[in-house]
Amino acid sequence: MKNSPTPPTAIVTGGAQGIGKGITIHLLKAGYQVFIWEIDVEAGEETVAEFSGLGTIQFLPCNVAEEAQVISTLEEVKSRAGRLDLLVNNAGIGRFKPLAELSLDDWNAVIGTNLTGTFLCSKYCAPLLRESKGAIVNIASTRAHMSEPNTEAYSASKGGVLALTHALAISLGPEVRVNCISPGWIDVSFYRKKSEREQEQHPVDRIGTPDDIAEMVLFLAGEKAGFITGQEFIIDGGMTRKMIYV
Repeated sequence: MKNSPTPPTAIVTGGAQGIGKGITIHLLKAGYQVFIWEIDVEAGEETVAEFSGLGTIQFLPCNVAEEAQVISTLEEVKSRAGRLDLLVNNAGIGRFKPLAELSLDDWNAVIGTNLTGTFLCSKYCAPLLRESKGAIVNIASTRAHMSEPNTEAYSASKGGVLALTHALAISLGPEVRVNCISPGWIDVSFYRKKSEREQEQHPVDRIGTPDDIAEMVLFLAGEKAGFITGQEFIIDGGMTRKMIYV
């Protein structure tokens, strides 16, 4: 992004909801033009209408699990922006069912979006990111390290994202830096009140917000993070360091 004559360009997959929406807003405020790749058309259109006053934001429908859609949607970004400085692989789904009820279709759907989607977007965006000496930030999860019951597909997908991150960092370096963020409990409701007990579980005495994740995305995308690649940043209010006995 050094001496860029045009605004830096970012793609945020799943950028119209939850953590992705928070990332989109922060990138706009930081001067990026943002392309939201989102499977939910209603959410994508609403986000563009809501935040167009912050900067250049465009919604492109895309199922990141489908290779042809990733390729064609990236071509649209090329034609509209001509450059890419940051890819945030945020799109993700979960199918939380008892193991005996978790079908192969459920498993494949979660792996397809969360892990294969991260691979496809990174693969096809890499040439543009090499040109700009840009960055990739993958959104993994603390469930890559710890689990609750009935999270097999989701946990496996996020563990894969973590491993894929350091593999990509080595393959795409030195031109492209690749890191991942593993959020813990993030309140994506914006307004829903949490109980005191839920807050007090965290050593920082609060639940996380999309802003906490978005701030780290901005840092990892910037020049001050130029010596950081292949790393995981756990943002969970200290919960993975807290010993809990029942």
